[in-house]
Amino acid sequence: MDQQRHEELEVAIVGSGFSGIAMGVQLQRAGIERFRIFEKAHDVGGTWRENTYPGAACDIPSHLYSFSFAPNARWTRSYSRQPEILEYLRATAREHGLYPHITFGAEIDDARWDTTTGTWTIRAKSGETVRARSLVLGCGGLHIPQYPSIEGRDSFAGPSWHSATWRHDVDLRGKRVAVIGTGASAIQLVPQIAKDVARLHVFQRTPPWIVPKADRAIPPRVRELFARSPALMRAHRALLYWQHEARAVGFVMEPRIMELAALLAKRYLEHCVPDPVLRAKLTPKYVMGCKRVLPSNDYYPALRRSNVELVTEGIASIEPNGVRTSDGALREVDAIVYGTGFAVAEYLSPITIVGSEGQRLNDVWRDTAPEAYLGITVSGFPNLYLLMGPNTGLGHNSMVFMIESQARYARQCIEVLRDKRLRALDVRPSVQSAFNRTLEEKLRHTVWSAGCQSWYLAAGDGKNALTWPGFTFDYWRRTRRVDLGDFSAT
Repeated sequence: MDQQRHEELEVAIVGSGFSGIAMGVQLQRAGIERFRIFEKAHDVGGTWRENTYPGAACDIPSHLYSFSFAPNARWTRSYSRQPEILEYLRATAREHGLYPHITFGAEIDDARWDTTTGTWTIRAKSGETVRARSLVLGCGGLHIPQYPSIEGRDSFAGPSWHSATWRHDVDLRGKRVAVIGTGASAIQLVPQIAKDVARLHVFQRTPPWIVPKADRAIPPRVRELFARSPALMRAHRALLYWQHEARAVGFVMEPRIMELAALLAKRYLEHCVPDPVLRAKLTPKYVMGCKRVLPSNDYYPALRRSNVELVTEGIASIEPNGVRTSDGALREVDAIVYGTGFAVAEYLSPITIVGSEGQRLNDVWRDTAPEAYLGITVSGFPNLYLLMGPNTGLGHNSMVFMIESQARYARQCIEVLRDKRLRALDVRPSVQSAFNRTLEEKLRHTVWSAGCQSWYLAAGDGKNALTWPGFTFDYWRRTRRVDLGDFSAT
């Protein structure tokens, strides 16, 4: 980063996961080469570099969970696993010539808008700085581990870690292990470690809705066919897209449809778990879709193993030698794994972002809950573009589709600055407020407002600042063209 210390960039991008790579490619397509991607780690990949726990995989089909501009005929499974997704991101960055633009080991912790110069001054933890006309934050939401507030958590004498910081140096074979949490990461890792540990205690607070996962190996002949016929591969991707897009009807338009889906999920549970006592513990009591629906073929069978116990009593405390539940029982374990998700709403909190009036984005969002216009721009923070920002998360389709829409929109804003010789674009407060009022009204009628507690909802006022209450093609339409009337342009 020291070579860029005094250089003024046209664009600075933070993060080199799906978002950062998509943004870099968009800039290249626009003929913009004075950009840098700042990455805190020493490789690209974002979420898929960080999460290396056993069984880590995607729950969106491979040919849909990939860039439209970088189709991959070589996917080996219908639902890709972490190593293959990471290699895909590395290959995409290589093939599009992004590595020369990436500065590794550069963790950005401060970004301040300078009204006088119309630039962002961006500082890394090392103290080195660069200036850029536009700043794009592609940090992603799945990088700040969320640990539960449990009495005595730090007193445990053995090794303990979060699923996102997996301890590959700890051999769990023959050990007694506790897994706390039953979310997306836990249901993937539990079947993998259950085969090797002596005893596994899975601590469940709320059972998730689980559906079968249509995961299978993609035969070599199909891969060869896709490689020879890109049009056929595009048609396959389109079919997957519309199959998933149809699910939005139940999530955002008519939540009662989820009652039928719940019946099918319960039949799957009955098929996998004949024991009525265990089945009762695993039966959700909330509307399907209110929390994230999880696909898995091996989680229920893993819980039926003789060396696995599902614990539904609340955790009272963690002690040096184990986990004590509210009924007074102590389960002695050698290691604890936290599968307790991420602090998604705080994904930008490690960076101090100061806007045009000296206001800090973290403070603004702390007072009002995170909000933006189209999830991309925030009033009072000119030339700042968020990828995977507020209310752009999905419960039914591929986030890569959303990321590409956002990167295209941000690129258009950056082109407007260049072509019209403007200093700043700042979304009008009235535009942002009207957009978010409409969002809140729509969200009240979605399945996510069905009354359960989930990571979609803010802890304080229960506002949903994470999910998009509509079809992804509608989001694509809204972000297809920048309307300069939405902005104060100077």
